[in-house]
Amino acid sequence: MAEELTTYDPAAALTDDEEIAFFMADAFETGDAAYIAKALGVVARAKGMSEIAEKTGLSREQLYRSFSERGNPTLKTTLAVMRALGVDLTTKPYHA
Repeated sequence: MAEELTTYDPAAALTDDEEIAFFMADAFETGDAAYIAKALGVVARAKGMSEIAEKTGLSREQLYRSFSERGNPTLKTTLAVMRALGVDLTTKPYHA
């Protein structure tokens, strides 16, 4: 008998600001720009793309395109979305 698999959407698990902050901190730890952008897109979906579009002044289509697998959001778009999500970008000394 074949096992039925279901699609997991990580956005469904991001239900509060603490979980979102932890999720984004983990993404930033990777240092991988594409992974960070994808994670930011997941968080935006969790909060609601329409709400993020309204807060940033960007269209839903632009947001979906920017944070898709093939997207490459500008720093301006990334910062606008982070602000709308209530996520802060901070720096700390890098120790190799």
